[in-house]
Amino acid sequence: MATKSEDILQSDEWKKAVDYAITDEDIERQKKLVGFYEPAKTREYIQTATTDNIRNFSHGNGDDNPLYCEPDYARTTRWGGVIAPGMMAGIINAPMMGDPIPDEIKALRKSLFRGVHVFVSGSTWDWYRPIHPGDTLYSYHGEESCEVKQSEFSGRSVINVRRDVKINQRGEVVAVYRILRVLTERKTAAKKGKYAAIEPATYTDEQIADIDAVYADEKVQGAARRDFASVQIGDSLGKMAKGPLTVTDVICFHAGGYGFVPYAPTVGRLAHKNRKRIAPFYVKNEYGIPDVAQRLHWDPKWAQAIGNPMAYDYGVMRENYLFHYLSDWAGDDGIVLHVHDEIRKFNYMGDTQFVTGEVIAKREEGGQNLVDVAVRFTNQRGDETVRATATIALPSSGKLPLYPDVPRDLQEQAATMMARHWELLAASKRK
Repeated sequence: MATKSEDILQSDEWKKAVDYAITDEDIERQKKLVGFYEPAKTREYIQTATTDNIRNFSHGNGDDNPLYCEPDYARTTRWGGVIAPGMMAGIINAPMMGDPIPDEIKALRKSLFRGVHVFVSGSTWDWYRPIHPGDTLYSYHGEESCEVKQSEFSGRSVINVRRDVKINQRGEVVAVYRILRVLTERKTAAKKGKYAAIEPATYTDEQIADIDAVYADEKVQGAARRDFASVQIGDSLGKMAKGPLTVTDVICFHAGGYGFVPYAPTVGRLAHKNRKRIAPFYVKNEYGIPDVAQRLHWDPKWAQAIGNPMAYDYGVMRENYLFHYLSDWAGDDGIVLHVHDEIRKFNYMGDTQFVTGEVIAKREEGGQNLVDVAVRFTNQRGDETVRATATIALPSSGKLPLYPDVPRDLQEQAATMMARHWELLAASKRK
């Protein structure tokens, strides 16, 4: 006799939730949105960086680098105080004011890809400024590309790349974040069941001891300067462990500041209002309770309903783990300038990621001493789950590296967006 938990997978509620399809009309509408940029009017959990939220965000990623977490130590570094890990730019956002969205854009977006699942499958980052306590970040964004592909996991899929430009309160471009998002049909993924045979990881005491040994051997370069001349092609960046993944890890990541925008899962009356705003995002669980589709990151039953054997992490969690690995190696004086990562497989509950990397090139360019590295995440099954490359500027002969100049066209675009923000803000205060 089937249990209530098993019955829910065959219920009309869940069949409806996974029955949405990618349509040709949606694809054409998405392509027409490419090139339109608008201010991000969302208020994230964190709008302004502080010593406390920088530390909490770092701890939410398992990062205890004293440059991010210990003010007394950080004051002795070249930065004069705590700075944020670069990828924290992705979760700091104060609302930017801008002109109303044109009616034709609203029409293109209405119910676009409704009920279709979205995965973050990779990103590219370029950094131009550090983030200090007291910095408020604003942003504007737009779609850069839309491509249709066939996926082993879910049949036809849509690959969208969105560019987010992050700007501080001084109008300085801090970073550019390109997010690769894969849109898939829940019903197709569930039917294909590509990963259905994967079993949850279990560990002996000896295996946990082996993982603990990796943790114990990890090193933060810190104040010990890593000089450009001392680095050779083929050098190892060391080994880092992340995991075994637990629901606690996901909770800590959210508690550290990774918000839920734009879906805004919340509690009580606010959840009630949110269900009215985006009803398809809420799907009843096996107990008949409306809950967020996003819960596939902690609810194994819902993850199984859309074709995965168990719950799994956010791709952006591993992107933050990547930055942790790179900045541990670079030291306080090094600067991570550029990262490109590809999320190649899921990281399921119970999985352990082992992070390794090596130097693949070094060069002098634009007065900077640059090192290119390649990084891989490999799980306990031997599967490569993340592949990444990065460029790091290192000190040389006592000369400290600097952040690069912002490209002129990007700075002009950002200045225009921020000028309009301040103009509209001033006008609103005069009313």
